[in-house]
Amino acid sequence: MKKTTTVLLALVLSACGQQAEESETAAVEPVAAEPEVSIYEAALASESRPDADRERDAGRKPAEVLEFLGVAPGMTVLDMFSGGGYYTEILSHTVGPEGQVIAHSNEAYLKFVGDEFEKRYLGGRLGNAQVLMAENNELSLEANSLDGVMLVLSFHDFYLAAADGWPAIEIQPLLAELHSGLRAGGFVGVIDHYAADGALPSETGGSTHRIDPAVVIREMTAAGFVLDGQSDILRNPDDDYEKIVFDPDLRGKTDRFVMRFVKAE
Repeated sequence: MKKTTTVLLALVLSACGQQAEESETAAVEPVAAEPEVSIYEAALASESRPDADRERDAGRKPAEVLEFLGVAPGMTVLDMFSGGGYYTEILSHTVGPEGQVIAHSNEAYLKFVGDEFEKRYLGGRLGNAQVLMAENNELSLEANSLDGVMLVLSFHDFYLAAADGWPAIEIQPLLAELHSGLRAGGFVGVIDHYAADGALPSETGGSTHRIDPAVVIREMTAAGFVLDGQSDILRNPDDDYEKIVFDPDLRGKTDRFVMRFVKAE
């Protein structure tokens, strides 16, 4: 009987010890860490961004786009035909104080965006952004000076016919200048509105403001760039390619392609 009692007591003590050990282990378990915020989400969260920009974020998904393209702190990036500077501002926060953004524009784009451009850069509010004014085919870049180039919703404009304030673009010379300005391994990010397969860019570029992505690949390849990836981030199967992209029901919701080209090392 005494032996049985001793065994039972040992089992109880062992169980109590195990429970105490488990309780102690549970007590010291680390609290789950807060999810890490990416540099792209941090750029979007900057308090200095205008509210009007934030309202565009859902449709443009800039954090996903810049992550796909590989924009990183310290880079020098050219925002070609930067318009009102929506992407220039996000790039500015992403590349940080050690990086630089060159915001290119011309007279036609300035007229299109109104006072948005001036407000964007008033008082040097983007300290690492430099404005570069150059008309079509008058762009002159320092060779091997850029880590990246952004062409956002502007490749179709390469095919616009010459008009008041818009000189016709000689596409290959312009792309050659971008190629020269990029360092080896540098990227060109192209985002634009889908046109139907086989659509002529000379027709859609100035009418619906769309372009067949095959045309972009053909032109960029001819200029010496290599297609490094494509993303479906901005796809919208409900888009109507026959409609102009400025249609109130479509604006900000078009079917768009995102491509990353690189300058071969």
